[in-house]
Amino acid sequence: MSRKLGLRLRIFLFFCLLAGGSVAIAVISLMIGYNRAGQPDMMDAFVLAGVLSVFLMVALIAGIWLLFDENIAKPVERIAANLRARAHAGAAGGIDRNTARYLGDLALAAEAVTAKLSENATSTAEQVAAETARLAADKEWLTALLTEIPVAMIIVNPGHRIVLYDGQAAAVLAQIAHPRLQASLFDYLEQQPVEAAYRKLARTGKEVGFTAQSVTGQQSYELRMKPLGQGHGYLLTLDTSAVRIAPDEARPLVYDFDLLETSGDGAFEKRPLTDLCFVVFDTETTGLLPHKDEIVQIGAVRVLRGRIVQGEVLDTLVDPGMPIPAASSRVHRITDAMVAGAPDITEAGRAFHKFATDAVIVAHNAPFDMAFLRRHATAMGVEWNHPILDTVLLSAVLFGASETHTLDALCDRLGVSIPHTLRHTALGDAQATAEVLCAMLPMLRARGMTTFGDVIAETRRHGRLLEDLN
Repeated sequence: MSRKLGLRLRIFLFFCLLAGGSVAIAVISLMIGYNRAGQPDMMDAFVLAGVLSVFLMVALIAGIWLLFDENIAKPVERIAANLRARAHAGAAGGIDRNTARYLGDLALAAEAVTAKLSENATSTAEQVAAETARLAADKEWLTALLTEIPVAMIIVNPGHRIVLYDGQAAAVLAQIAHPRLQASLFDYLEQQPVEAAYRKLARTGKEVGFTAQSVTGQQSYELRMKPLGQGHGYLLTLDTSAVRIAPDEARPLVYDFDLLETSGDGAFEKRPLTDLCFVVFDTETTGLLPHKDEIVQIGAVRVLRGRIVQGEVLDTLVDPGMPIPAASSRVHRITDAMVAGAPDITEAGRAFHKFATDAVIVAHNAPFDMAFLRRHATAMGVEWNHPILDTVLLSAVLFGASETHTLDALCDRLGVSIPHTLRHTALGDAQATAEVLCAMLPMLRARGMTTFGDVIAETRRHGRLLEDLN
């Protein structure tokens, strides 16, 4: 029970108990005194004394509670949140000694511990960085080598979800929809031929050749399916000699081999946080009224297994079908000329809906952004029934409801940097929110919230914050 109640609430309940007990003692004492006095005409005096005593005692205890809450409980909560941010999110920065000035040596001791941990972490990070740089160079060389071969490669797990795709495969998939790790292969290729080939592969254990069309029916592909070993899925290859990647174009080799063991199915509430795919997005709009203003830009990135998937990005301007007010353009720097010829909200919304398939949608103050999208759901021909997670509420869960929960404040707490040129752009804010999310996920797990359902149950306690923001 005590784990479900925050420190400040437990202290508040303690003072309530103290006030209730004091009032009861005062009332009982006055009643005993009145009975012993044996003078009925003194009733008014005893009642007045009782009322004044109760009022003054409650006022005194309330005052002491306010001082205790402001100078003890809140600083302890902040220090605990800061320690978690340093321990689990790698955030830097010192502890505010002025805030914790009434806590004696606690702040100094906490700072000494975190300084020592940071020193050890820095040494380890330097070694990891050197090895990471070597692996990155090897990956870059391998990616360039694979892209020169006119064969696209896609590794798929037994649940027919994408585990790896190379630069050639990315170009092929992009003709159908955004390439995405953990996406179902059937978001791109018709299901029946693939499943028939997979059954034959499982039966014979040998490579299978087959033909499949895209789900749009506009492309047809000759594919080869090769086994990866018992229970590990398969490798798909297809000839892409007709798909040419420009020399200066990005050539991603995108993969996460842990997905070989993850089906990506099952109720969202029961899935571990580590198995979830998050699509973090932000919008820029003509104004702040979702019932009448319009979106002018959508930016989104994908987070898988606690890491941002490089290269899996949606960034599109949107024609709002109305003039963009000058005041709004001064904030996001998007003008009427920039959105001329851009897709309208129905087309852009459908693209984002597809990009977020089988994912948890994440935003900072999500009700605001989702209100714009849901208003046009009928025109888009989609249902926005994705699970939603709000980083405002995650911040309240981890740092306390009384703290500031703006995106800038969160970034400062967690050591996330937003370049000035990218602030108030949809993709820039989405990237910052995604980095904040990645920092908070291990903090949530450390607090015992290991599944999506655990997190949602905690965030519902702070829903009032979003009502105040909107």
